[in-house]
Amino acid sequence: MLLNVSYNRPKIKEQINSEVGSPFTFMERIKLGGIGSGKLNIHSSSIQIHNLLILDNNLNICGIEMRPKGIIVTFRSLLETYALVIPYYKLKLYKGQAKIYSIYMDSYFIKVEVKEKRNHEFLKKILKYKSDHFSNDFENY
Repeated sequence: MLLNVSYNRPKIKEQINSEVGSPFTFMERIKLGGIGSGKLNIHSSSIQIHNLLILDNNLNICGIEMRPKGIIVTFRSLLETYALVIPYYKLKLYKGQAKIYSIYMDSYFIKVEVKEKRNHEFLKKILKYKSDHFSNDFENY
């Protein structure tokens, strides 16, 4: 879901926490080696996100935050902050070209250009966390 998170609204905060879990504790953040990415350049995006990004002439950058049950991709447009809230069961993360990662959820997608090694490692960490904690057990169905 795409939300405007510019203002401190308890209802939106509850909605985000119910979808992807509350933020990690300080000790969990240390154990994971950090839960946030650096700045990522947005290469392309779905039409809903693209319509927000073209409203200003600033660089199109975003950041990713890990949560216990999903990730939050945040970006800014016209002094507003938007968040794409993606639970792990809806997350599709692909590496297409050498430096381009694609993040998909339902009808939304963001393709980010990764230039630094630490951001490559962070995206690998997301995939590993997803596979370790949210396995697809088809035998139970």
